[in-house]
Amino acid sequence: MRVVRINELIKREISSILHTRYRETAVRITISEVETSPDLKDAVVYYGVIGDRDDEAHARRFFSKEGGEIRMTLGKRIVIKYLPRLDFRFDDSMERGNRVGEIIDSLGLDEDKPAK
Repeated sequence: MRVVRINELIKREISSILHTRYRETAVRITISEVETSPDLKDAVVYYGVIGDRDDEAHARRFFSKEGGEIRMTLGKRIVIKYLPRLDFRFDDSMERGNRVGEIIDSLGLDEDKPAK
């Protein structure tokens, strides 16, 4: 249960860091989930991007360049025994959800009529 609380805390704080300190650069980036290892030494931070492939590439470069600084800022905001190493990974679940929605829409099913 402690790891769940740590995950939510890290997610909230990284989102806050992105939208205050890196406002112009990270405006299209959202943190969707954080998964911390049981020993709290590593964490995977999943992020989504509102935009196209260029925006995804920009976000990847941004986290590659600023990931260490984000971790340092995070360490000043939260106090835990171990501050995990952060591994930023693109989360394409929003994109997959949009594609599923488009496929369903393209089937032309009318929601008011039952499927035959």
